[in-house]
Amino acid sequence: MAESVRSLERAFELLEHLADAGGEMALSELTEVSGLPMPTIYRLMRTLVNRGYVRQEPSKRYALGPRLIRLGEGAGRLLGSWAGPVLSRLVDEVGETANMAVLEGDEAVYVAQVPSRHSMRMFTEVGRRVQPHCTGVGKALLSQLPEAKVREILARTGMAAHTPSTFTDPESLIAELARVRERGYALDEEEQEVGVRCVAVPLRGAPALTALSVSGPSGRLTRETVTDVVPIMLDAAERFARELGPVD
Repeated sequence: MAESVRSLERAFELLEHLADAGGEMALSELTEVSGLPMPTIYRLMRTLVNRGYVRQEPSKRYALGPRLIRLGEGAGRLLGSWAGPVLSRLVDEVGETANMAVLEGDEAVYVAQVPSRHSMRMFTEVGRRVQPHCTGVGKALLSQLPEAKVREILARTGMAAHTPSTFTDPESLIAELARVRERGYALDEEEQEVGVRCVAVPLRGAPALTALSVSGPSGRLTRETVTDVVPIMLDAAERFARELGPVD
């Protein structure tokens, strides 16, 4: 029984390594990052392939499999419902609309929102899909991916200009994502919609790539205000990540 549980733990660890690497790795790479013997990894990966949770590419590299999609969609829906209290506290503390979004394919998808109590406020319909290059949550999501994966996404989606402030050059956005990783938060400086500013932070440890954001009129959510908002958001993300963490 103990060996069966250990095999299950190792299988989950391998899936997480694949996810951290952008969804695809070679057997040798899995051996290096996991520290497990290659025969053990091969046996576990064959089991996951047979169950549809992993697929093997013609190049022999292993990739996350289609059966994970159903699990991810279910977890994403639950994540949105769990986020309600966190977003409500953000609205209470910051005063602006709070959102949660996940990365699905090449798009950022809003899975939860609590609106501001101001009469003039931002409203984004839950379920709305947006390109990640021009939104705060999108950049917070992209910052959690390897650079090569980001470039693949941008090559597929393009970088349409929604406002004069939108990033339309891949190199400039890649540099901006490096700054996001360094400082721990992303900004949308009227890049999606003129007159709207957004602050977003990654949510580490979520079942999918996830970000929290607050958005409001740029005249009210000023650059000076952002300095006060960021610590509140980082604390909210850290607390929520602990709530989502494994229970011993």
